[in-house]
Amino acid sequence: MRSEAVYRSLLTPISFLRRTAYLFPNKTAVVHDERRYTYRKFEERVNRLANRLREDGLQRHDRVAFLSPNVPALLEAHFAIPAAGGILVAINTRLTGHEIEYILEHCEARWLFAESECMSLLSASNLSGLKRISIADTRAAADEYEEYLAGGSSEASPSWLEDEEETISINYSSGTTGRPKGVMYTYRGAYLNSLGQLIDAGMNSETVYLWSLPMFHCNGWCFPWAVTAVAGTHVCLRRTDAARMWELFEAEEVTHYCGSPALQISLVNHTAATRLGRQVTTCVAGAPPSPTLLKQLKEHNIRPIHMYGLTETYGPMTSCAWHREWDDCPAEEQARLLARQGQGQITADLVRVVDESMNDVPRDGVTLGEVVMRGNIVMKGYYKDPDATAAAFRGGWFHSGDLGVWHPDGYIELRDRKKDIIISGGENISTIEVEQAVARHSAVLECAVIAVPDDRWGERPKAFVTLKDGMDASEQEIISFCREQIAHFKCPKAVEFLELPKTSTGKIQKFVLREREWARREKRIN
Repeated sequence: MRSEAVYRSLLTPISFLRRTAYLFPNKTAVVHDERRYTYRKFEERVNRLANRLREDGLQRHDRVAFLSPNVPALLEAHFAIPAAGGILVAINTRLTGHEIEYILEHCEARWLFAESECMSLLSASNLSGLKRISIADTRAAADEYEEYLAGGSSEASPSWLEDEEETISINYSSGTTGRPKGVMYTYRGAYLNSLGQLIDAGMNSETVYLWSLPMFHCNGWCFPWAVTAVAGTHVCLRRTDAARMWELFEAEEVTHYCGSPALQISLVNHTAATRLGRQVTTCVAGAPPSPTLLKQLKEHNIRPIHMYGLTETYGPMTSCAWHREWDDCPAEEQARLLARQGQGQITADLVRVVDESMNDVPRDGVTLGEVVMRGNIVMKGYYKDPDATAAAFRGGWFHSGDLGVWHPDGYIELRDRKKDIIISGGENISTIEVEQAVARHSAVLECAVIAVPDDRWGERPKAFVTLKDGMDASEQEIISFCREQIAHFKCPKAVEFLELPKTSTGKIQKFVLREREWARREKRIN
């Protein structure tokens, strides 16, 4: 009898590139401005980088950091670093130099590949033992990255992978509550989540994927590997720009893109926005989208797929799978149903909503509990932080920190982060519910709601609003409008108009707003 080792291969997303380059060598793999790579060329460049790193002294599980916008080099790194036997650390390009240096020190990176515009962030750094290679993103002869690739063989080298539970990448959290934590992804998890994403997004060999989502964010929700698995085309976008996106939708015949609600809001409200002649699919995640936004996307012939997850779940882990009977519902009801977070994707376990004793809450769409998850696409753990890992997995499930309800149809719906829930006069108020009510006002571009101190009730909601260009609304008008939508005690006591503070991935930084409002009161602001 043959042993299992003889016929069983390890799950690795690097196999996606090997297969696609073998079957479709002449198909366009990467588009970047005037540059176009076939899958044959893409694989060759990946091989050169992997081999050059080995020749440069890379050992198994060495960390290799990349600091780069969405250019081909970062896409190549998602295959080349694991192919070489290293661990990819893709760093947020909008962090400060001190934050980047902390990550490099914490993960003990031996190489840093930095796009030339990003290299200046580390000009004063004296990290010892760190080799730095600049990426000019020009393919010119003087490009240090291109010179580095030229020194490596174009042939694939034998894999050093021994266990699919080995770490393929480390993604650092935003660090708004302290030092960022390094979230470890495995080969198995990356492989399975890639398949889950492409199934839910409906991708195939005709897919043209526009890189509006940062690749440094949860490894681009695993789409570098997913798009490659189906021989799709990657269209790189150096900077997220709504006008440029509308151009590329037509010029490159884009079929898919991803983005946070903030990106989607900027897209549908841009002056170049139009109803597309053919449908484009978008995956929306990163924060709960409002029913108003989902309805607007459909009006532009953009099919939204609502997903939900965290850095600790390789990006999106659940999706709101559509039911055909919903087609007969009014548009507003369709948007409300789609605004829910749904259930685990096909390669994920079903998620639960539990009370403090880890018991399932009733599936009544009302009772609050914490969303917990486990399975193949939950992180391996936090790098060099066993205490935080144990705390996150207490009770055998990963604790998301998100509060939600469980609906009778089995779908979950977020109500808030634990730290964001408003407790006013003993009543729980969901900031998401209030935000969705504010967002229905025709003059509102986007909004955030937080708890602010109230002498009588302890806390009351306050809304921070960004208005659409050329439109106006008063504080009282917004409050009165909300009173028509939700119970009076849930309505904001005040409205402030401003540009909302955001992270580099488009998430609104509520802690910045809370710090200001609670500066002289006792309130958790993380």
